[in-house]
Amino acid sequence: MIISVIRTIILYVLILFAVRMMGKRQISEMQTSELVITLLMSNIATIPMQDTEQSMLSGIVPIMILLVCEILISYLMLKRSGIRKLVCGKPVIVINNGIIEQKAMKELRLSTEDLFSQLRQKDIFDIAEVAYAVIETNGTLSVLKKSQDDNIKAKDLKIKTQPSELKVVVISDGEFADSSMRFCGLEKDKIKRILKKENTSLDEVFIMTADSSGAYQIIKKEGK
Repeated sequence: MIISVIRTIILYVLILFAVRMMGKRQISEMQTSELVITLLMSNIATIPMQDTEQSMLSGIVPIMILLVCEILISYLMLKRSGIRKLVCGKPVIVINNGIIEQKAMKELRLSTEDLFSQLRQKDIFDIAEVAYAVIETNGTLSVLKKSQDDNIKAKDLKIKTQPSELKVVVISDGEFADSSMRFCGLEKDKIKRILKKENTSLDEVFIMTADSSGAYQIIKKEGK
């Protein structure tokens, strides 16, 4: 029992040292290669932790080899952009000058719900405010808001405004989002009437957002 505790402490310190050597503090900041190395090191470390008959070197040596490989790859990525693109990929624009790049989203397998979830985490609840949005190589979303929505605020000009309404996705890629519809008090019949008014069919809609005040925005599928 004592041997297992000592092994666990030693391997824990070793893994902690290895992760710090990679220069990242959060998993969300890791590139693909760093995340893979971290997972491999964690799995390797469990072997000598659980099996006391295994030599400690059977865990320490592979971990150190992986650490050296990661440092070497990181160095090569700094010197050669081609290697960096091969290992980490490249940033992908998903909103370009206010227009959603539907092809790019399909290639990334990024759903409209995922996109809006990440926008909300950036304190953006209306896609009309976004000029550019980029999926970085580590999977995070970077956003540049439109200038009219980013610089001057109503409070700066002492202008009274109406309370903000939360816009939600009520149609996603041609399908109704029932939970969002209930949130803003819309029913399918009312949405169908809106689509009819806009001369648009359900299967033509890529994204439709709406709020409880009745305001809505429709983005059609490409080629429709």
